[in-house]
Amino acid sequence: MKVYFKRMASKGVCPPRKPLKKILWSWVGAMVGILLITVISNLALPYGVGSALLIGSFGATAVLLYGAPMAEFSQPRNLLGGHFFSALLGVSIFILLGEESLFAAPLAVSLSIVVMHFTRTLHPPGGATALIAIIGGESVHNLGYMYAFYPVLVGALLMLLVALSVNNMSRNPKRHYPVYWF
Repeated sequence: MKVYFKRMASKGVCPPRKPLKKILWSWVGAMVGILLITVISNLALPYGVGSALLIGSFGATAVLLYGAPMAEFSQPRNLLGGHFFSALLGVSIFILLGEESLFAAPLAVSLSIVVMHFTRTLHPPGGATALIAIIGGESVHNLGYMYAFYPVLVGALLMLLVALSVNNMSRNPKRHYPVYWF
C-alpha cells in the first residue's frame, strides 16, 4: 500500500509560464473561435437550429486548439473524429437507456474514450460531447443523431478553420498547425 501512495509523490517541478506571445495567440484563437460559433448560432436562431450550436465541450476544445496546437489531442483528426464519434455514441446510449438511467452518463463517457482510442481520435472534450448527449436536455435530445452533425461537427469545423488561420499567423516557426491531418 505504501508503494501505491508513493507513486503519487511529485517527480518534477511545475514548468515555467508560457511566453506572453503564446498566451496572446491562445487568447486570440479562443476569442475568435468561440465568437464565430456564437455569431453563427445567433444568425441561425430564426431558423430554429442555432440555439444548440455552442456546447460546453467547445470551451475545452478551444484550450487545446489555441493553447496547445501542437498536442496530439489538438490535431484535426482528433478534433473532428473525437467529437463526432463521441456524439454518435452519446446519442445511441441516450436512445437505448434514456437520461434517467444510472448507467447512461458513465457509459457514454467511458465508451466514447474506448471508441476514440480504437479510432485514434482521442480528443478529451469528446467525453463532454458524449455526456452532453445524455444530460443536454430536451433541445439536445430532440436533435437525435443530428446532434453529431449540428452542432458538433459544424462547430468543430468552425473551430478548425479558426485554428488553421490563427495558429499559422505567428512568426514562431514552432507554432504551426496542424502537425498532421489524418
